[in-house]
Amino acid sequence: MATSDNTTFDDRETRDEQMRATIDEWVGDLTHLVDEAQASVEFQEWLDVQSRLHEYSHRNTLLIKQQCPEATKVAGYRTWQEEFDRYVTEGESAIWIWAPIITTRCPECENAPSYHDTSGCEYDETPPEEWDQGLVGFKPAPVFDVSQTEGEPLPELDTDTHGDGAELVGALQRAGPDLDIEVQIVAQSDWTYPGAKGVCSQSGQDERPTVKAKDRTNDADLATTLIHEYAHALLHFQVADDSERAKREVEAEAVAYVVGRYFGLDTSNAAFYLAVWAEDETDTITDRLQRISTTATTIIDVVNDQLGDSTT
Repeated sequence: MATSDNTTFDDRETRDEQMRATIDEWVGDLTHLVDEAQASVEFQEWLDVQSRLHEYSHRNTLLIKQQCPEATKVAGYRTWQEEFDRYVTEGESAIWIWAPIITTRCPECENAPSYHDTSGCEYDETPPEEWDQGLVGFKPAPVFDVSQTEGEPLPELDTDTHGDGAELVGALQRAGPDLDIEVQIVAQSDWTYPGAKGVCSQSGQDERPTVKAKDRTNDADLATTLIHEYAHALLHFQVADDSERAKREVEAEAVAYVVGRYFGLDTSNAAFYLAVWAEDETDTITDRLQRISTTATTIIDVVNDQLGDSTT
């Protein structure tokens, strides 16, 4: 439940500006905290929110973290009423996120008609009433966490497989082709990469990434390794800049943390050495957060499909 200690955006006139500033400030502070452990805690708290609300963008999970870090399921006022038969408890404060603005837009400058008229765009091949709809921007929108509502219980989710490492390993292996990744579980006796649990490399002539993981009895640990290497395959395949190596490890470990948490794996030993990002510009770090968010979501969705197929 949101508390007064958390960030709020109560002032309508300054809400948009405050929301943007809050994200920029958090990202800017992340790698400049004097206490490196505290930076890791802040980062991990965001990853926790991202794992619970993976369908939301990194910008929105950052905003949710600052306002209600314990949130587990958020929805708009009417959505809670109409889809779940639940009602926002009187006196609760909204959690503000960015909602897309979808309207007709110019095919050339991609602005809504009102902005198109003042943008200097000279597109005139078709009149505005014939333009297709599309994304033209974002606006602040209020949502509420389930803890701020009361009413009918939410439908029970099938989470039996989420803590099952063996089943998750199988689903991850089956997910490989859908992610355009070749995956191999290699027997310990045949493992030729000392000091590594997994590797990501190029696959022969087709230039696809190949993920190899050393087989072991701890299925949860094996699953985490596969996720980590999948992240490298999706994010860093054919990236040759060695100066980025340590920075890329943080990204892959963060993806493994988000996906692992989502599927109920024990991630209590996770540690994030964010000092390697210290020299990055704020925009670069923001891009890293976006990549972590979208890559984790991609893996979660594909693996969920495989888990669903295995039960039908």
